[in-house]
Amino acid sequence: MVRAAWGILLGCVWSVPLIAAERPNVVMILADDMGFADLGCYGGEIETPHLDQLAAGGLRFTQFYNTARCCPTRAALLTGLYSHQAGIGHMTGDDGIPAYRGYLNQRCVTIAEAVRPTGYATCAVGKWHVGSAPGHWPLDRGFDRFWGTPSGGGVYFKDTLQLRKEIFFTSGNQRIEPPDDLYVTDTFTDHALEFIEEAVTQTQRPFFLYLPHIAPHWPLQAKAADIAKYEGRYRLGWDALRQARLDKQVRLGIVPAGTQLSPRDAKARAWEEVGTQEREELARRMSIYAAQIDCIDQNVGRLVAKLKALGVLENTLIMFLSDNGCSAEGGPGGFSRGIDGAEIGTGLSYASAGLEWANACNTPYRRYKIDTHEGGIRTPLIVHWPTGVAARGQLRQDMGHVVDLMPTILQATGTRYPQTRNENELLPLEGISLLPAFAGEPLPERWLFWEHEGNKAVRHGNWKAVAKGTQLWQLYDLQHDSLELHNLAELQPQRLAGLVEAWTGWAERCGVWEWDDLLAHRQQATTRGKRRATD
Repeated sequence: MVRAAWGILLGCVWSVPLIAAERPNVVMILADDMGFADLGCYGGEIETPHLDQLAAGGLRFTQFYNTARCCPTRAALLTGLYSHQAGIGHMTGDDGIPAYRGYLNQRCVTIAEAVRPTGYATCAVGKWHVGSAPGHWPLDRGFDRFWGTPSGGGVYFKDTLQLRKEIFFTSGNQRIEPPDDLYVTDTFTDHALEFIEEAVTQTQRPFFLYLPHIAPHWPLQAKAADIAKYEGRYRLGWDALRQARLDKQVRLGIVPAGTQLSPRDAKARAWEEVGTQEREELARRMSIYAAQIDCIDQNVGRLVAKLKALGVLENTLIMFLSDNGCSAEGGPGGFSRGIDGAEIGTGLSYASAGLEWANACNTPYRRYKIDTHEGGIRTPLIVHWPTGVAARGQLRQDMGHVVDLMPTILQATGTRYPQTRNENELLPLEGISLLPAFAGEPLPERWLFWEHEGNKAVRHGNWKAVAKGTQLWQLYDLQHDSLELHNLAELQPQRLAGLVEAWTGWAERCGVWEWDDLLAHRQQATTRGKRRATD
């Protein structure tokens, strides 16, 4: 295989030179609704040997952030912009407002659109969810290949499509009938391996593979053999599980020694208060959730084995992370809304793990998916790139964000950020390259911002302000209080005011609307639509 040497070019374009002499392959793997503490190498008891091995051969970030929800994280990850700037300030509905169109706009490019003109083969496999209508799918945004669902997830087995009739699968831009033996985590990987084989052996081009999984997002659905591995393991309950995970996190260095467990969620019962029969059913829910993550890990193992067999693992940059914290949807005990009588875990069941287990999955942090407290926005990030990262098994405490993944990949591949797309001037990147952190150099102090459904946050250095809707802002010193238990707003009003002022300026610049105003706009649009329909 012939590839150009890019060291000289990179030295001109970027301040940190690339270690590798050849352009690397890039594999981006995204889990959906996975908690901070779910992986073995981040403190979990779920068996994730392949991801743990990648971490042992590379890096783990302990202060890396997503945007708290699936669509916005995907938009920010793919474009290097805040999701509002890219047109996905909420989800995929079109509100007719620039920041809330529900699809990637013309003022951004995806990673694929940036690297493909330089010779990269590009492929997306999995859950797209940054533009559900035709014209906004992966092949329209720089990908050569796509297999998956352009819209949301919520489907593991084929028979689940009876419950989620709005979900469909495509190969490229063509709607297809998924295979009868569909289990999405396995099937997605099947197609990812086909693409890797094609890129390496046929086109002989470096490749960018984006693999956004559906798992472990509800519904709880897993293969029987995977569930059986965890049968009975969670009878210890969520209280004991949270403590065990924290203890392991301290041993691993994921959190500092002396870190205390955040209080159990106020809506969660103590495990000892749960009746025996209910305990069995709740423990099984967590067993299925664990099986879904176990299956992700098995498929990471398959992917790594393919890269190794093709001789390209050493110069492949692999990054693994989650799109938000674990989901508490369904509240205490979780929901069950599948076919009557369907056993939880099968394709005709439709259940969630519930708030209490989500509280454990996000150990040691507070809150969940959609929230901008640490439990909603802090994610594992594993980086493995033997040729480009000298460190093995090290932790990085640097603060990073999904907007940093685009500039990191651009620097690693020697790609210049484009200036225009279809004659539209592109917005400048919001993120920074993580390559200095890969090399053990500190990242510069910076500002980070969040907003989703009125959940707001801003972080500068170790200081973070967070608020919900029109409620008062809270202030936390994350260096000494990463669990956000001690609100310092009254003690340091000037510091808080500075953070809020910065957030307000960011929100104005990015077109963020107050959540209540956006809901009112939607209601007015619905009313106008009804009036037109009756005229």
